[in-house]
Order: sequence, then C-alpha cells, then structure tokens
Amino acid sequence: MERIKGKPQPFGAVVEGSRVNFALQVPAGKTCRVLLYKAGEEKPGHCFDLPEEDGIGEVRFLGIEGLEPEKYEYNYEIDGKVYVDPYVREISGKKIFGRRRDDKEHQVRGKLVSDAYDWEGDRRLHLAWKDVVAYSLHIRGFTKHSSSKAAHKGTYQGVIEKIPYLKELGINQIQCMPVYEFDECAGTKINYWGYGPAYYFAPKEAYAAGSSAVCELKDMVRACHREGIEVVLEMPFAEGVSAQTALECLRFYMMEYHVDGFVVNPYLVPWEMLKSDPFLKEIKLMRKDDAFQNVMRRFLKGDENMVRDVIWALRHNSAADGKCNYVTAHTGFTLWDLVSYDGKHNEANGENNTDGPDYNYSWNCGAEGPSRKKAVMALRKNQVRNAMLLLLGAQGTPCILAGDEFYNSQKGNNNVYCQDNETGWVDWSRLKTDDSLFRFVKALIAFRKAHPCLHREEELLGLDRTACGMPDVSYHGENAWQVMAEVSSRQLGVMYAGTGAGDSDCFIAYNMHWLPHEYALPSPGRDRKWSRAGSTESGILDTSAELEDQKKIEVMPRSICVLVSVPDETKRRSRSRRRTEKKKENGQEKE
Repeated sequence: MERIKGKPQPFGAVVEGSRVNFALQVPAGKTCRVLLYKAGEEKPGHCFDLPEEDGIGEVRFLGIEGLEPEKYEYNYEIDGKVYVDPYVREISGKKIFGRRRDDKEHQVRGKLVSDAYDWEGDRRLHLAWKDVVAYSLHIRGFTKHSSSKAAHKGTYQGVIEKIPYLKELGINQIQCMPVYEFDECAGTKINYWGYGPAYYFAPKEAYAAGSSAVCELKDMVRACHREGIEVVLEMPFAEGVSAQTALECLRFYMMEYHVDGFVVNPYLVPWEMLKSDPFLKEIKLMRKDDAFQNVMRRFLKGDENMVRDVIWALRHNSAADGKCNYVTAHTGFTLWDLVSYDGKHNEANGENNTDGPDYNYSWNCGAEGPSRKKAVMALRKNQVRNAMLLLLGAQGTPCILAGDEFYNSQKGNNNVYCQDNETGWVDWSRLKTDDSLFRFVKALIAFRKAHPCLHREEELLGLDRTACGMPDVSYHGENAWQVMAEVSSRQLGVMYAGTGAGDSDCFIAYNMHWLPHEYALPSPGRDRKWSRAGSTESGILDTSAELEDQKKIEVMPRSICVLVSVPDETKRRSRSRRRTEKKKENGQEKE
C-alpha cells in the first residue's frame, strides 16, 4: 500500500475500491497519524503521518492506495494518544453489549466500510402524516426478552422477525431509540437507552446479529419498507455536538440508510435550520412534546376542568408542528403502570427513587402495584382501553409505546435508562397470557384507518367548509350542540363529519366521570341513523349494533362509546313512498 494525495472532504474514512481517503479535524500544533490494524487485532501494523503543513486550516487528509479495506481497521493517534474517528461509519470491538472496552488501548477500532449495498430498488415511503400509526421501540429491548421467541434477540434482525406482528397490529411506522454507537459503559451504570456522547455516524455493533451492523441496519430498513413500514430514528445529540455536525449526520442517515425521518431535540439542534435544509425537505422531522400526553392523562384519571384542553388535543393537527401524539413514551410509565401506580418505584436504579419524572398524572385504580382484586383489574383494563381510544381517536399522528398493546409493565419504574434486563425489555409473555387488549387495539387502528374523518389532513375548524350543512367537527353534551365545559364536567361528545372526507359521520362520547351520563345525539343527516360501533366498557370495537333510541345514548362510568352513521333504509323507503304518493296526488289534481 502507498500514500497518495487525499481530499479534505468528506470527513471520515471513505472507501473507493482499493483506495481509502482519510480526513479529520486536528487542532493546530498537534501531530497526527493514521493507525491501520489487521482486522480483529489490537496492535497497529501500519502507520501514516498526516503532517500539519499538508492540511487546510485544521483539516488533515490523506489517501492510501492498494489497501484491502475489508481486511483492515483504523484509528487516529493525535499527540501520542489513540482516538476513534468521530466520523467512523462502523465500529469493531464492541460486539458484546455492556462489556467495557478502552478505545485508548486499541480495543475499539473503526472499520473501513464500502458504500456497496444492494437496496433492490428500495425507496423511502413518504407516507402522509395523517395516515401514520407509529410505534416507538428500543432495538435491543424489543426482542431481547426470552418470551419474544425471536431467533436473533435484541438485534436489527429481531425487529425484522417482528414485522408480521407489526403489520397485523396495523403499524406503518417504527420510531427507534438511538441506534448509533453509544458507550453503554461510560458511567457507573449501564446506559441502556443510549443518550449521551456517541459515534453518531456508526450503527451500534452490539445490535447486529452477524458481523456487519451497517448491512443489518440497512436490511431492517429495506425489510420494513417492503411491508409499508417507515423507519424513523431518534437522534438526541448530546450537548456540545455542533449544529453542523448534527445536520451532516441526519443527511448521512437519510441518504445512506434510506431513513424516513428523525426525532430530534430542538433545544440542541436549531429547528428552523433543520426545517430549511434542502436535503431534509422530503423527510419527517419530529420533536417530542408532552402537551397531548399530559392533557389526556389528566382527563383519563378524572381531573376536573379538562374539557376545553381535551377539545384542543383531539382536534390539533400535530404534524403541523412536527409532533406525534402519545400517552406514554420511554421516559415515564408504561400504559399499564400508568393505571397501576400512583407514584414511581425506581429504587432499582440506585438513586433513592429521586430520578425520573415526579409528576406522572397516574392513578392506580384503588391499589398500588399488582393486585388480585377483580374490580381493580377490570377498571385498569378499561382505563387502558380508554387511553388507547383517546390516542387513536384524536386527529394528530398517534404513536404507541412498544408493549402497551398487551399490558407490558416495568414494575412501576418510570425511568429504565439503566435497566438492561427484564424490567426494561418488552415482556411478550403478557401477550400470550391475555391478548384481549391487542385485539382491541388492532380493531381500533383498523377503525381509524377505515374512517378518514378521524384523521384529516387539515386542521379541523368547527366550520361547514364543504357547504354540507354540518361543521367538520362539533361538540355535544347532555344537550346536542352544547358543550359541557364547566369545571366539574368530565364528559364530552364529539361528532366528526364524514362529508368532505368521503366517509360516514362518527360520534365519540367520552365519559371520564365515575357516574353514568346521557348524551344527546345530533342528527346524522337525511336518511341516516346512528349505529353503535363499540365501546371501551365492552372491550369490543368491531360490531355494528343498531341503536333503539336515536335521540340519546347513555355512556357507562369511565368509558367511551363510538357511533357511526349508516343508511336508514326505513327512512329512505318511507321518503320514497311519500314522493310517489305526492306525484299521484298531483296527477289527480291536474285531471
């Protein structure tokens, strides 16, 4: 191998056949060398100087010809100290999750990665925001539990194995917690989530079942796309990462990995900069926001003075500000724990239960933690169904936390950042034990997709925008067209007009009070009637039962009822008969 003239851009090690270009930033006055190792070895076999006088500004660069990239790994040595390339595209030496490795002692090295990969015609999906039903998961925790039955537990391949499950549920986007090469052993506790400093351009080696994290992450993206599922990566860059580096990283994953979108921290990376970047115009840029979560949690547990906030949360188009709606996320309780614990139980984290959110707006339904009381368990399951309908019945883009659809629990721990164990992993045995919630959520997602009026592209205004005689959304209570918004009210009826969306009208009656309440029903329109689609109290949402009383409906305590307008053949025939009789009468008068 021999040194040749290099190029100052792009940063990192770029492989072109038997030629590799190295470029990095080095402070003025410091010496720098490229260290080359035979693959798997911890001592360099070749070294190449990067003289300061050959660089441009603080950028050093070098080309090497005659190298067999797949047989070598590399690091940099700056002023005698070993450094892993901050732009490294794949890491070697961190295959075992949780095993401490010292990059200063050559135990961690960069791989020389070729761009060659057969995407087989793969393209990003560009699903409309309004059609997305997202699912937030942790690559390792999603299938690491023995109950997952995945052949490649805790890996990108494990996610691929679960694609049929995701499709059956109705998911068409996964949002993945950090997949880049973070150091899970940097502190005194395992960094299970992956927040903090990292090699952001390299996919995590420990998440690969085989020898190439690069190929397996691409395999996962390609497999998801084949089944109509978008892949979004959470990229919570650590403080100190420049905005320019973050921007380069997002561009890199978009182009190199065909990623469909990113969840970023707008406090660390300027949101307007990302939104204005021409390369990122066609992907989904997202940011976390707890507004929807906090409103719906408080309404769910029966807090007073919430109706006005709920109206806003139900109608707000979250895509307009780059947000998804969620009731639970990785930070905080799982959905089952939200209805099982009044307070957090983070003792296992070793911080005297001082870590994690203090304000969870949770309610244990009458007993703290696991309970054998039938009334408590029945109420909890009903509350979980309520939460799912609050989420999936809202206009914004919904995101479900992995495992919430089958009562996954973290034993009251609302901050499992260091729990790389069965507490932090998704427990699939709960699905096998009781799949009733899974079936309900599956039916609910299908119902949402079947009714465009529940996920309109534009924000609802409460106006008759199609001249159909009915506003796009209206609100009701004990009297039709009158909202019960006083402080003590915990009830709300919402009608979504199907006209303009090519759909039937839908009416959803929310009763978060501990007493039953009657709701007046607005007219569903000419020659139509209301039909009961289901309720959270029954746990069924795939029926079509006729209502005997078309003027009002009683909704049980702490439950939600869903109605759909259907053709009323009796009314239609009666109207037709009257028209015929009228014609006959008119004919006789003329004679």
